[in-house]
Amino acid sequence: QICLSLVKLLFYLAHSPLGSIVLLDFQPRQFVMVDGNLKVTDMDDASTDELPCKEDNDCTLDFPTKSFPLKCSVVGKCEGINEKKNLFNAYRYFFTYLLPHSAPPALRPLLSDILNATGDLRYGINETLRAFEKVLHLYKSGLYLQKRPLLLKDYISLKGFRTVEGEDYKCWPSYSHLGCLLSIHSAEEAAAICNSQSQCQSFIVTQQRTWTGRPLASFQSSWTDLIPDTNAVVYIKRSASSGERL
Repeated sequence: QICLSLVKLLFYLAHSPLGSIVLLDFQPRQFVMVDGNLKVTDMDDASTDELPCKEDNDCTLDFPTKSFPLKCSVVGKCEGINEKKNLFNAYRYFFTYLLPHSAPPALRPLLSDILNATGDLRYGINETLRAFEKVLHLYKSGLYLQKRPLLLKDYISLKGFRTVEGEDYKCWPSYSHLGCLLSIHSAEEAAAICNSQSQCQSFIVTQQRTWTGRPLASFQSSWTDLIPDTNAVVYIKRSASSGERL
């Protein structure tokens, strides 16, 4: 969410009515999230000036660990230098820390491609935004889910119940530090996640939604202490419930 919002912001800056705008003091502390969107808190160091040049050799974009040769345009400006400076700063301050860690396994290669392409400045802001929107579409639609055996049949579902909240086993990347709370596309995906975790014996799907509209599921190591909740469904492994009365 943070990276996509940042890319949308940089897309606007690259195509603004004033021309391509560069953020000269590009630091994470200069941004804040407002209603799920990244905003710039300080525009004092923004500029529309692009480096003048006479030849391509005048257009080297330098960073502490990398340098990029750019073209000198026919109007005597280093072509796309503001856009590329913003994009590489987004890569080194945001993408490298946030992109590799929390996506479903099937989407990680696509995010790795974005990471590598922006790190080498092979993508401009237009291509980067398109790549992010493709990943978002796959994520929201569930098209990233690979065909696999149907596992939900191995679970008993109880509508209108959930387990008592409390600290349980933890997983990454959980929305809660008290347990294992993950976003899912469907109960079938939740069953696959539960099967992949040795501690998991049940999971609860609630009406809570993430910013993409995906429901949240809480994965549990037990299923006892059920309480009524009209907005929840608890799924219990048949193997865990065998010999017990529900």
